[in-house]
Amino acid sequence: MAEITLAARSGRPTGSRPSNRLRAGGKVPGTVYGLGGGAVTVSVEWRELRQALTTDAGMNALINLQVDDHESELTIVKDLQRHPIRRSVLHIDFLRVSRDIAIEVEVPIVLVGEAEQVTREGGIVDQALFQLTISAKPGSIPNELTIDISGLTIGDALRVSDLTLPDGVETEVDAEEPVVIGSAPIAEEVEEVSEEEAAAAAEEGAEGEAAPAAEGSEEAPSEGGGEE
Repeated sequence: MAEITLAARSGRPTGSRPSNRLRAGGKVPGTVYGLGGGAVTVSVEWRELRQALTTDAGMNALINLQVDDHESELTIVKDLQRHPIRRSVLHIDFLRVSRDIAIEVEVPIVLVGEAEQVTREGGIVDQALFQLTISAKPGSIPNELTIDISGLTIGDALRVSDLTLPDGVETEVDAEEPVVIGSAPIAEEVEEVSEEEAAAAAEEGAEGEAAPAAEGSEEAPSEGGGEE
């Protein structure tokens, strides 16, 4: 996996107002921690951070974080907080990692191939698991995991055990956990009405039509009557 270098500055003031000023200036407040080292508050340029997180590795990109021009530290993004409406990045946590120690991350699962039999019979390819939690050393983390759905049939499922994990990658997720399911087409439910119910409904309808006529005959003025 390719590694990215990202510059950071330490010693940022904490608190909501200083953080808002940083964001207004195109920077993102963050924290670096892990591997027994103390937590360090930092700030990074938003444009450079965006470039670092838009590679094929996505959120699992290995980032050489260079704080204040000192020797860089290998990190990975542990948490990214976004504004609930604007979706702008409010805060980022960098976790220090070692090249020799496995870490847990979530890797996206991508479907490949076409489930022709499911499609031909009007069924639905239902992806039940979109990410898999894996354990691997930083250099062995895959960008994604793929699963071929070409042989999927209706009523069938592909499971975690059907995923091919690269060397050095493990998972503790249940092997029987479904990843993708071939679901039957949704049939329209037609309510069956018995002959007796149909006859009763028809009788009620006939009575309903007769009732207004009877009421109207009582209210009609007699012949020859008129306004005085």
